[in-house]
Amino acid sequence: MLDMKERKEFLAQINGVDQISARFVTRIEGVEVDTDKLATVARLEPFHREVVEDMGFSWDQCWRAEQVHGAELAVVRATEASIIEGVDGLISSDSDVVLGIYVADCGAIYLVDQVTRAVGVLHSGKKGTEMGILAKALEMMKLEFGTNASDVLVALAPCIRPPAYEVDFASEIKRQAMEAGVREANFTDSGICTSQDLDTYYSYRSEKGATGRMLALLGKE
Repeated sequence: MLDMKERKEFLAQINGVDQISARFVTRIEGVEVDTDKLATVARLEPFHREVVEDMGFSWDQCWRAEQVHGAELAVVRATEASIIEGVDGLISSDSDVVLGIYVADCGAIYLVDQVTRAVGVLHSGKKGTEMGILAKALEMMKLEFGTNASDVLVALAPCIRPPAYEVDFASEIKRQAMEAGVREANFTDSGICTSQDLDTYYSYRSEKGATGRMLALLGKE
């Protein structure tokens, strides 16, 4: 079996919430990658499925966003899962769902409401951050589920950072979280730059597009 790496340390606070399970699947050794994103993701899928199953879910419960570098979001209901077109964020309050976001330098943001148990995952790189996808998600969770930002745990996965990238969107994501009412104690940044460890992470910029995709997963039992 090929080596399949996962990084959970920055997700410890989220994984401490009852009935919530989070993973960040990093580089999978031995899987061919190239500039064809769809073909590469298809080759990675069997290993991503293994992680979803290890979390206690099936692949047909795993919803994923198409990701168009925008700030649109979708509310997920616990029916047969699929890829939702035209969105970069998924939120849900239903049980028996897994939300998934693919990244290869952009930031994957995990959201967990400790009171309502509503959850969300976001794709927030330079464009998504500029468009305020995090604030939009928190507002949408408030409208849909009664979420208060002060109750939400937020975790930012490994992503590209200065000096490897000229825009410090990781810092901006934290600033926006604080401005939206997230408590500083509830915000966790992995602090890791994807471009600095290509043995562990995929980096679109460093690998000039010929790369794979990490998968951020957030499940609710």
